[in-house]
Amino acid sequence: MGTTTRLDTFWRNVQRWTTNCFSATPTGILAVESCLPPVALLIKHRQRLAALRVVCTPPSVNTATARLHPSFPSLSLHRAPDSSRALTRGLSSVYLPLHWKTPRPSPPIRNHLPIDAVAHSTIPFTLGLSNMPMINSHLVCPTPALPPQSLMDATYSALKKRVREKLLEEWSSLFPTPGDYLHPPALQPRPFMGLGKFVAGRIHQMRAGKSYLAAHPTWRSPDANTSCPRCGLEPETFEHAILSCPSRHHSRSRLLHGVTDIGPEAPLCSSLPLLKRLATFIGVTSTGFPPTMFPPATPPSSPPFSLSPPRVPPPVFRVFSLAEV
Repeated sequence: MGTTTRLDTFWRNVQRWTTNCFSATPTGILAVESCLPPVALLIKHRQRLAALRVVCTPPSVNTATARLHPSFPSLSLHRAPDSSRALTRGLSSVYLPLHWKTPRPSPPIRNHLPIDAVAHSTIPFTLGLSNMPMINSHLVCPTPALPPQSLMDATYSALKKRVREKLLEEWSSLFPTPGDYLHPPALQPRPFMGLGKFVAGRIHQMRAGKSYLAAHPTWRSPDANTSCPRCGLEPETFEHAILSCPSRHHSRSRLLHGVTDIGPEAPLCSSLPLLKRLATFIGVTSTGFPPTMFPPATPPSSPPFSLSPPRVPPPVFRVFSLAEV
């Protein structure tokens, strides 16, 4: 438990490094913005993928698969001899083989073999499969009864897809985000994360609601004025700064062609040309930039230096006599 807690602390730092978000960003939003699930869910997800690979490997190749209960729905009849006796040797008598079609007891009781517990974690994803697909079937002896390898590969990919969907489902239900944050969890990096780190960080911060925009609350001055400092008409939210601020109208009409929505289902979220226009707009208008990057000009303490050319005295003419000539 302590190791998982320390790993979770490190994982949140990784999420901040990835997104360039502030430490005040809620952890639920931070995980969604970085596309990195919480550690507890990620560990369970990796365990399910490992279990799926075990049960879909030919038993004649993987000794762990060969030790599964004979009721395991494999396409191969190969099993390790005396699997029950070999696995229970040296263990407590409460460890017994667990039938494949028998659900694990609830509350869980350690009366099954560890390998059976691994295999049973894949049962919710089979959805009525009579047999598990066999990956790397070229490693076993040719058997006419085996389905085509392309069919088994497609079935294995479908099982992995169900495992990923289960991860996203648990992510949304166990680690919900605040109600005003509408972006769903995802395992693939967001398209705008391929932009420059500085601009991508500005987008992450404004989407998360913890940025340098006036309407986003900060931990320094929670009671600060939320009105847009450029127009003063509305609170300076992400949507106002990008889509409706009058002071940015000229840059918006020149750079943001086709950008009318910044929601999670907007074309902006998946269109690279639109994202490049947004990045250019943010850079030109300095939207979401730290105020210290552009300090106000201070009046000079001494009169300005004049750049006019120095005064040249008029020339002196001398009249020569004929004798001097």
